[in-house]
Amino acid sequence: MAKIYSKKNAIKTQMKPSKEVVSFLLNYSKSLHIIKVADKSFEIIAN
Repeated sequence: MAKIYSKKNAIKTQMKPSKEVVSFLLNYSKSLHIIKVADKSFEIIAN
């Protein structure tokens, strides 16, 4: 079993996100607001 796992870890693949994905994630994080009231938190996405 150890040989199987070590062979899988030896292969490295670099994943590069597209510009659209990066832009989407940045815009989403900018519009997300978290409001904490007492012991609860509310997530609001302002579009």
